Amino acid sequence: MEAVNSIKRELTIEADAATVFAFFTDPERLTRWMGVSAELEPRPGGLFLVDVLQGWVARGEYKEVVPVTRLAYTWGWEGSNENVPPGSSLIEIDLVPNNGSTLVRFSHSGLPVEAVPGHSEGWTHYLARLVVAASGGDPGPDPRRNQP
Repeated sequence: MEAVNSIKRELTIEADAATVFAFFTDPERLTRWMGVSAELEPRPGGLFLVDVLQGWVARGEYKEVVPVTRLAYTWGWEGSNENVPPGSSLIEIDLVPNNGSTLVRFSHSGLPVEAVPGHSEGWTHYLARLVVAASGGDPGPDPRRNQP
């Protein structure tokens, strides 16, 4: 059962785990599916910084990095979004090889209850774009970039 302050998703990507891992840890690949720029230091204690949309900058710190298998990092918004300040929630990603594809187990926990619907909608949007990009496709321009 899903907690009221968390989001869980499972998705399959038609790519090996190393490729999928790179789409979470390489700034150039990450911004193909989410954000306009990123500064990533994928090592415990390293910086996670993604300019998701103009005025929406996500900041956190890597807590766990197991190449090609697992990532855990904190998440929150810089600036005026006081509901989810930088580092106040946790994202965990497990990658499980599955006959040439990869099962992605994604969890975002520690969110205030009122922040769950917006984050759930955002992750549904961005993880769908990840499936396309990591499978070798082009997710196209992000339609959310033009939203205020």
